Amino acid sequence: MDLLMALDFTTIPEAKLILREVGDGIDIVEVGTPFIVREGMRAVAEIRRDFPAVRIFADLKIMDAGAQETECAIQAGADIVSVLGVAAEATILACVQTAHKHGKAVLADMIAVPDIAKRAAEIDLLGVDYICVHTAFDLQASGTDPLSELLIVSQVVKQAKVAVAGGVRLETLPEIVKAHPSIVIVGGALSSKSDKRKAAMDMRALMRA
Repeated sequence: MDLLMALDFTTIPEAKLILREVGDGIDIVEVGTPFIVREGMRAVAEIRRDFPAVRIFADLKIMDAGAQETECAIQAGADIVSVLGVAAEATILACVQTAHKHGKAVLADMIAVPDIAKRAAEIDLLGVDYICVHTAFDLQASGTDPLSELLIVSQVVKQAKVAVAGGVRLETLPEIVKAHPSIVIVGGALSSKSDKRKAAMDMRALMRA
């Protein structure tokens, strides 16, 4: 079970500071969608240059041009690229084929998918490496969390690994861990802490207990 820290509302210099602070407390760093919108693929490239050992997830949320956008992220240094679960199957397959050609991985983000069980089963057949249940940022203030969808997808998926994102905190982590996701994605609950490495290590201790 890997701990992934999402960096969304930041700049490249801020992201580098955060990564130096958290150190080996995380397994994967996410260059989040708002971060990429602000800084472009340069964010991925600079993190790859300065942190060559870290695994990088480029959260592009690809909806079209699957091969081209996946290629762009991988050339910048990404190890994992995201495609939206609502994308056309041709787009998802293009992402998978392109990533696997380079020995990299694809995560299908299930954000806004209306029938998550049905769609997860369909996407599982397309060869993606991860299927991620994701409570949207704009929904988290209402108290919505991804646990119920995580339980559904964990029962449906046969080939892909399962990831979870959206408002995950230390307090909610024990129930999430019981569903055995392969990746737990945490944003502000890590990046906002004064001692980021300690916060990450506390989460990892729960995940690996």
